[in-house]
Amino acid sequence: MSVVRVGVLGCGNVGAPLCALVGARQGAIAQRTGVRLEVVAVAVRNTAIARPGVNAPLTHDAASIVHNPEVDVIVELIGGIEPARSLILDALKAGKPVITANKELLANCGGELFEAADAAGVDLLFEAAVGGGIPIIRSLRESLQGENILRITGIVNGTTNFILTRMTESGADYADALAEAQQLGYAERDPTADVEGYDAGAKLAILATIAFGQRVVAGDVYREGISGVTASDIEFANRLGYVIKLLAIAEEVGAQVSVRVHPAMIPKGHPLAAVRESFNAVFVEGEAVGQLMFYGRGAGGSPTASAVLGDLIDAAVNLVKGAHASMGTFVEAEIAPIEDLSSPYYLNLEVRDQPGVLAKVANVFGAHSVSIRSLEQEGIGRDARIIFITHEAQERAIQACLADLRTLDVVDRIGSVLRVFGA
Repeated sequence: MSVVRVGVLGCGNVGAPLCALVGARQGAIAQRTGVRLEVVAVAVRNTAIARPGVNAPLTHDAASIVHNPEVDVIVELIGGIEPARSLILDALKAGKPVITANKELLANCGGELFEAADAAGVDLLFEAAVGGGIPIIRSLRESLQGENILRITGIVNGTTNFILTRMTESGADYADALAEAQQLGYAERDPTADVEGYDAGAKLAILATIAFGQRVVAGDVYREGISGVTASDIEFANRLGYVIKLLAIAEEVGAQVSVRVHPAMIPKGHPLAAVRESFNAVFVEGEAVGQLMFYGRGAGGSPTASAVLGDLIDAAVNLVKGAHASMGTFVEAEIAPIEDLSSPYYLNLEVRDQPGVLAKVANVFGAHSVSIRSLEQEGIGRDARIIFITHEAQERAIQACLADLRTLDVVDRIGSVLRVFGA
């Protein structure tokens, strides 16, 4: 029986359940693997707070755990860029495997960390960084390593999915659905990272890097949030047989990689359309394997701790055997400009109810070779609006249309503009 001593940096929503889970599963893990995990040190901000299930000594000094020769493996659950980056690099240089759930760090500094882990010959594992307890990273790194991944489409932010579910199922407007998410603890007091797509963008950068072997960072991801989605958009999508979801999409376009996060209308029959509440799902399309979907709790202390523990077991076993899981070589990604991509679009225009309006609007679409698949007029007088669904059109052409529509005296306001996915 080999004993592997674990240092945990951070003991909050994930760290505390992890320590409890290690204690509860210690015997079973040892029986299956021949390795006994022992949490021997935990770094926290406040050592005076009681932490049920945490039996290891607490300290304010995370660096002391990293440099302690009595600690074999480091679990980083602090979050953010610094000091997490420096602590992880120091641990790797000391020959200690690292498990992290830090999506922000990996999405911005992953290349540096991967190289440091390979240079040191130890593991850097991060299953919990994307999708909580959903085993998507390990699947891409191992089970699908030989697969030619064509596209990844994910609902990877539970907050926005909860908000859109409430808007869809109860008719709530965006502000009320957000307030409920905050009340239930799904959304932060400042929800910007979630509702404007930053969180999903960071996760997508990690997924794209692993799936395509090209280094993608968070800043490469085109991003739109859900704050502009209205109850009327939800209603109209429903009438046409769609639901609106915040999608994270990564795909290879020739030699380039397209990475984007934005709300989109998806057919009700698509597997992602049935993902409700705060659940996450990742839909993978491969050349040989076809279509796969990974579904589950995308956040929360216990599901995320479970994913961390899975990585911890792998790292501990590899450490005892003197092995490690190499990240391989990544090339610099060439990012496809959003202007070059194509899809059908939904547009909502508030217009003046007078003769010739539709002809003027249609002329703008025609001037930019955008074909209209369907249109519907709602309301009369000041409340008149025209809702369009286009055939597949290039983003560049749609943006040119919007610019010209804003100059028309018959168009009072351009409302929502949404891409239609899977039509």
